[in-house]
Amino acid sequence: MSFDLSALVTASAQYPKPPNVTFTYGTAGFRLQGDLLPSVAFRVGVLAVLRSKKMDGRTIGVMLTASHNPARDNGLKVVDPRGEMLDTTWEPFATRLANANDATEIASVMEELRSAKTIDMSKPAHVVIGRDTRPTGPALVKALTDCLTALGSTVTYQDYGVLTTPQLHYIVRCINTHGAYGEPTEDGYYTKLATAFRTLVSGHRRLSPLTVDCANGVGAPKLRALAERIGEANLAVELVNDNIEAADQLNYQCGADFVKTQQNFSANVEGRPLERCCALDGDADRLVYFYRDETDHAFKLLDGDKISGLAAMFITDLTRAAGLTDLNVGVVQTAYANGSSTAYLKEVLQLPVACVCTGVKHLHHEAEKFDIGVYFEANGHGTVLFNHAATQALSKAQARSPAQAEALDQLRALVDLVNQTVGDAFSDLLLVEVILTHRQWSLSQWDHAYTDLPNRLVKVVVADRTAFRTTNADTQLVEPAGLQDKVNELVAKYRGGRAFVRPSGTEDVVRVYAEAANRHECDQLAFKLGGLVFDLAGGKGERPAEFL
Repeated sequence: MSFDLSALVTASAQYPKPPNVTFTYGTAGFRLQGDLLPSVAFRVGVLAVLRSKKMDGRTIGVMLTASHNPARDNGLKVVDPRGEMLDTTWEPFATRLANANDATEIASVMEELRSAKTIDMSKPAHVVIGRDTRPTGPALVKALTDCLTALGSTVTYQDYGVLTTPQLHYIVRCINTHGAYGEPTEDGYYTKLATAFRTLVSGHRRLSPLTVDCANGVGAPKLRALAERIGEANLAVELVNDNIEAADQLNYQCGADFVKTQQNFSANVEGRPLERCCALDGDADRLVYFYRDETDHAFKLLDGDKISGLAAMFITDLTRAAGLTDLNVGVVQTAYANGSSTAYLKEVLQLPVACVCTGVKHLHHEAEKFDIGVYFEANGHGTVLFNHAATQALSKAQARSPAQAEALDQLRALVDLVNQTVGDAFSDLLLVEVILTHRQWSLSQWDHAYTDLPNRLVKVVVADRTAFRTTNADTQLVEPAGLQDKVNELVAKYRGGRAFVRPSGTEDVVRVYAEAANRHECDQLAFKLGGLVFDLAGGKGERPAEFL
């Protein structure tokens, strides 16, 4: 180790690891109750600096958020130079650093990481930081920056304060592309998206106002700023659940996760006839739409599957109109994707569809294999990726007709509208609004492109979620032994039944997903499976009434 560790040793003493707590760098980084994370925040500083040095001084991001979790929770995740998730081969080192008991163990893991990754410690390091509105955020930022300061003069950092998660990903990529991706500021983000959106809706009749549930999180002030930049004449939004002052209201009975899992209107959203509604999550990287059916007044959900199908349809039509039929357009899903959505993509749009494990990092990497890759998790987290071949084709294409010229211009603007670093609720919202504006569709018309199979997602709180291991893109249990056989037996009793059980990567729960031919059978299957998991895996607390 080529620099003096004495300052690091002194600083780390302020942030001892809590006893009897084991940390794991999971699907979305570290995530736990916020007051347990100061020691982790300090150690993430070590990881980010070593990652930056390994990447020849390129900027690394650290985002502090727990997304859709309750306000008491917080988390930290590391953002790689292109704005993507941390290289998975570094995750074990992240976990080991977080669980180091003292400065000696921290130094030992640092040296092992330096050796394993052949890191030149004389290289500079630069880290940028963002956080959401959670009350534990400032204390965790201080722990992180105390580490960065202690690591010496070759380390610099910039704290961008309160941001959405996608905004930090955007800034990281902008810095590392020296502005080629955009201006590396919050204002640059707004300018890029607003300019592209106005270009794409130009000449089309505007839609009715959109009610946006902001989950009482960071999305409220940031979306308000973006909407002002776009202008009400181009995008009319009404923000609800926008109280960021009352910390306990964050994600409480509102937001994208609530709407998706409860399949109901969030607090303060009436769902009036013809009202167009959508919901963000706490850090504004998820988006779902919803409305009240005009005929039977039932709640209707348009989740990530629906957004994926809409985007894939629009992009496919544009590439054909632009004469770019050689571009390979594909869609990536997880096991949570509704069976009807997969059939629609394959049979109606005739697009290749890949299924991968849950977690954006898995979808993102698979989507990179297509020239234009559309990926969305059913929870509303996703984006569209345009690879080098696609952007080169767009830059070189020469229009042979006015219609072809228009399609090419729209595709070029679409590249700027989409935040390709990570799923971004704002970018996705604008994408959906562009497509609906072009088609002049209501939410009901969009919804009827295909009909979802009834589905239900339930959470089961268990003693140890790590006791659950899966294979085959999360669709089959390997452990606990014998549980998959019981799941299969139960599923076989229901018409059109499909179900799987997997441990959450972001919460201390096990998730049960079920589909069936009708709502009653779907709910029955989901709740019976929930009870089965609760009983066989040592569920915590009282058995939920719906599992009885």
